[in-house]
Amino acid sequence: MTGTIEPLSEEDRVEALDALDEWDYDEARDAITRTITFADFSEAFAFMTRVALLAEKADHHPEWSNVWNRVEILLTTHDAGGLSHRDVDMAEAIDGLVG
Repeated sequence: MTGTIEPLSEEDRVEALDALDEWDYDEARDAITRTITFADFSEAFAFMTRVALLAEKADHHPEWSNVWNRVEILLTTHDAGGLSHRDVDMAEAIDGLVG
């Protein structure tokens, strides 16, 4: 990855959060979070596998955890020092997998 990744402006952050209905804003980390519950562990793990493939292709990896049927995701761009367009793009891609 080349170039500097800029954090979102306040205006862009507000606009992005308005569009990402299922995501919450973590002000302390300047990040977005989402918890998704599936029918069982297999569905949760399959989802994580699909996200992992997207993340690797985008070279932008979530912080996440899985407990049985629940996946908790946090997106922030460490290189930008907070939320960036890369997080918004990844959140939209994740939302597309959930349906």
